[in-house]
Amino acid sequence: MNTTPRTTLLALGSNIDPERHMVAALDALDELLGIEGASPIYEATPVGSPDMPRFLNAAVRVTTALSPEDLKFEVIRPLERRLGRVRTADPNAPRTIDVDIAAVQGLVVDRGDLRLPDPEILTRAHLALPLADVAPGFRHPALGITLGEIATRFRDEPGISRRDDVRWP
Repeated sequence: MNTTPRTTLLALGSNIDPERHMVAALDALDELLGIEGASPIYEATPVGSPDMPRFLNAAVRVTTALSPEDLKFEVIRPLERRLGRVRTADPNAPRTIDVDIAAVQGLVVDRGDLRLPDPEILTRAHLALPLADVAPGFRHPALGITLGEIATRFRDEPGISRRDDVRWP
């Protein structure tokens, strides 16, 4: 179902051959949706399993008329499968690519497997920092504060750093 075009923020992560998979996912998202802005790429300690390979994370800004459900199931999930993503019962398992809808302009959703904005924006540096880089003035639809304001609490967070050697485009 199509809706009014809205600014949509996507968060990406990879810890299986991440340099290759992040760039491939960014290329594909640009081809499919037209990326309007991309954050620098960050390297972060995995949540819940510090002995797992470290993740590369980034965020992109797009404008789309697709509903969040259509975006997730008709664009993102097929893209993840194409890049070798295998979903397991462990939500923190290593992955070739993970693309999540982090926030949609003016939209709050809490149903089943779709929660917008992503509640972890408030608690995870690997989400807050790249999202603020790509859309610092974007207002959290439920709280009214900007992503730039949210990210300030993570600026000195240990376990996350920019990877300026991995770039897109």
